[in-house]
Amino acid sequence: MTTAADAHRPVTVTAYLDAPLSRWMWLVKWLLAIPHCIVLAFLWIAFFGVSVVAFFAILFTERYPRALFDFNLGVLRWSWRVSYYAYGTLGTDRYPPFSLGPEPDYPARLDIAYPQHLSRGLVLVKWWLLAIPQYLVAGIFTGALHGGWCPGGLIGLLALIAVVTLAFTEKYPRDLFDLVVGLNRWVLRVTAYAALMTDRYPPFRLDMGGEELPTTG
Repeated sequence: MTTAADAHRPVTVTAYLDAPLSRWMWLVKWLLAIPHCIVLAFLWIAFFGVSVVAFFAILFTERYPRALFDFNLGVLRWSWRVSYYAYGTLGTDRYPPFSLGPEPDYPARLDIAYPQHLSRGLVLVKWWLLAIPQYLVAGIFTGALHGGWCPGGLIGLLALIAVVTLAFTEKYPRDLFDLVVGLNRWVLRVTAYAALMTDRYPPFRLDMGGEELPTTG
């Protein structure tokens, strides 16, 4: 089992490949996911507004207000579940819940450790200057320079290859699953950093697989 997010690994992303998966359901998931996409469009507007408020709170108090942090974490959790169901991974046929909560029974999970202290200096530069190299990498993965999840980029291409293989073999290639989850994990780490939710710089490291590796330091 994976451990909870902590100071050494503030962002933990886990995913479990469901089996069996429908050979053809992936063809209509874009349609089934539309209600989630509509809700998430409004939630992401709120996410950016909350991040602006959090920016000033951190600048003056060195703390991210807990209620605001929990809301933005909920938006990221919801987005990760929808991405996992739809074209960010296509790793489950279980319809994602309409929920900001952790939903521990869903096969895609995200946790971000709440920081007791955040740097006033870093909050001024990390989201636009320090994160630029990460944005470039995440842009290749997602097809969007701002990160997030889009049905394009390397992630979308690999997920498509996986489900086409599924259609003909009835199996989602495990190596492709591990790679796709690793790419999504990288994007989520960058998103949490850019959203001011952690001061720990995302590693330039591809941690593949559905479970996080044990923390080593």
